[in-house]
Amino acid sequence: MIKVCVFDAYGTLFDVAAAARAADAEPEFRALADVWPQVATDWRSKQLSYTWLRATASQHVDFWRITQDGLGWALEASGVATPALRQRLLDLYWELDAYPEVPNIQSTLKKSGIQTAILSNGTPAMLDAATASAGIGDRLDALLSVEDVGVFKPHSSVYDMVGAQFGANPDEVMFLSSNGWDAAAASGYGFRTVWVNRAGDPVDRLWAAPDDILTDFSPVPNLI
Repeated sequence: MIKVCVFDAYGTLFDVAAAARAADAEPEFRALADVWPQVATDWRSKQLSYTWLRATASQHVDFWRITQDGLGWALEASGVATPALRQRLLDLYWELDAYPEVPNIQSTLKKSGIQTAILSNGTPAMLDAATASAGIGDRLDALLSVEDVGVFKPHSSVYDMVGAQFGANPDEVMFLSSNGWDAAAASGYGFRTVWVNRAGDPVDRLWAAPDDILTDFSPVPNLI
């Protein structure tokens, strides 16, 4: 029986392309007009790859540093690296939009007696700001950051944090992520997993696989 629903944050609850999209709409950043989708894609790709590389090399820094480093690469790659644009995008990252169905789904889960949490690479300050900006903080029982264990996903010590927080066995936890590799690793850990595959990507060839694959969160209450 599922007692806890745990969500990844960036790309899952929060639209990581929203910062570049919003900056593109501002007249002073017209240089983004043709490249903002590529900047957003590269920024996210480097964010993730830098977490994996640093975890493998035991060279941990927090996710805000990773976010800045990934953005620097993305802006340079697209030829739009200016201090003003870099700062604006970083500022916007603290107030990313939640996907439209997220607030209602989390409210539905809470009303049904399910505990809810975020488990994220993000720092506590980043998660506090993101949930406050999106207006979903009151729908969550805990914000769990990898900074408490000092290593990024998919290290098993990250998933251990859920049981430590809620006293739940792995099979009592539903874990939801937009990252196929994250959902797969959590499935291998023993969680019931949902991959929110908004982009329609192929399933990663890993040691485990997600239990369910959705295009958004709307069907989640029916899976519990």
